[in-house]
Amino acid sequence: MPVTPLFRLEKVAEATFPTRWGQFRIFGFAGHYEDRVEEAVVLKMGNLSGDPAPLVRIHSQCLTGDVFHSLRCDCRAQLELSLARIADEERGLLIYEHQEGRGIGLLNKLRAYELQDHGADTVEANERLGFEADLRSYELPAAILRHFNLTQIRLLSNNPEKVEAVERAGVRVVERIPCLTDPVDTSAAYLRTKKTKMGHLIDGL
Repeated sequence: MPVTPLFRLEKVAEATFPTRWGQFRIFGFAGHYEDRVEEAVVLKMGNLSGDPAPLVRIHSQCLTGDVFHSLRCDCRAQLELSLARIADEERGLLIYEHQEGRGIGLLNKLRAYELQDHGADTVEANERLGFEADLRSYELPAAILRHFNLTQIRLLSNNPEKVEAVERAGVRVVERIPCLTDPVDTSAAYLRTKKTKMGHLIDGL
């Protein structure tokens, strides 16, 4: 996975943000690197200090799932599950990264869909397009966690690479909480590829 040092984190905006899960604060952040600017949106609920460590979800943008309710993936289901878990505890943080298609971008993701329609799995499709299976990096979310003075968190994720990335950035993951949703027929192959080829911790497939 590529690692580019974060040059500067900028908080661009902050506002109240009512949702069907409750009242959040919404933040806009820009990560200024030497060669680009990367953006992220953060939803924060409650006071993040104290015990237990707050729930955190680092969620990569998925226009097709999050907005158009695609059933090729479980992204929207994971997003809604995470917001519900945070709301249940009345505190926590959701970091929404603009890293569509595991970092390859929206149009390349649609090209990958086309390859998947002809038999490729998600990893094979990315590689046939000339990309690594997963191009995402987590320097920006780590900087955002530091911005909120978080030294330890409970991370909602099935991806052990996210746990490692957060801990490399100096934030202790005291608990990894599975973010598992019920698979549907159209997402089962996608989830199996996550499990067998990418090491995601998904049971029951």
